[in-house]
Amino acid sequence: MSTTDDDLPVVRTLAELTDLVRRRHGLYVRWSRGPATDLARVSSRDELTGVAMPGLSANPLDIEAWWEDRPVAVWVARRLHDYAHLPHDKGPGVRPWVLAGRETGRGPDNEPLVVDVRPLCWIDQAVIEEARAEVARQGNPWGPLRRTGG
Repeated sequence: MSTTDDDLPVVRTLAELTDLVRRRHGLYVRWSRGPATDLARVSSRDELTGVAMPGLSANPLDIEAWWEDRPVAVWVARRLHDYAHLPHDKGPGVRPWVLAGRETGRGPDNEPLVVDVRPLCWIDQAVIEEARAEVARQGNPWGPLRRTGG
């Protein structure tokens, strides 16, 4: 599929993204410079070893059965909040976008590796801020899944 990053719609609220997750299964969020860049190379690299992986690393948005009838907005907020540090760590131009695709394996952090990628939308920074606020409202200390060098 050929796409330019300008072709994608932008999700501007957590409610809008939550609605998308409720309606559609098999969605992932990817933090990168965008589909136009990613689809040109079609795979991610393991940062530790430099090994090319058989797909793009992404994080699933599907709600797990054990979540039961808990608020979908909290689920989605947590999925975004867990990786909200990536734009800072990876540099300018890195931002989240939603894609559909087929899982082909797992990366070294047990993240899905996705092929047959279909970009759906960008996620606006305002949604990330809403996600942070939603996570903070849960009342338990929680930070992003951030590795620190050792």
